[in-house]
Amino acid sequence: MIPRKLDKTEWRAYCDLVSRGLAGKRAEIEIVSLDLGNQVEAKWLPLLGIVYDPKNDIIEVALEGLDHMIRKPREVYVDDDQGELASLEIIDSDGVRQIINLRDPLMLPPPSAAASGQRR
Repeated sequence: MIPRKLDKTEWRAYCDLVSRGLAGKRAEIEIVSLDLGNQVEAKWLPLLGIVYDPKNDIIEVALEGLDHMIRKPREVYVDDDQGELASLEIIDSDGVRQIINLRDPLMLPPPSAAASGQRR
């Protein structure tokens, strides 16, 4: 799907809405700029929430063990195919792109007693 641009007046409500539905998701944060190149800041950490604070003009992406702050965001694009958020792209005032990709955690079946080394 083609990402769509959110109007700044939508940022806070959108972040609040999607944060409620993101429990259990994993996030990867990639930072892209001419000065830095492409860098991965976080690789598939549990996502705790996404918040926009209009008073301080900051978007916070809270991950387990990491708070990623985006100061003075200029543009926000979302890829929310069929109502499920797949990624966010946030461009800050310096033109740095911060791409937050989301996915569900890998759900493995519980290990069997034989595989865990237990014997009867």
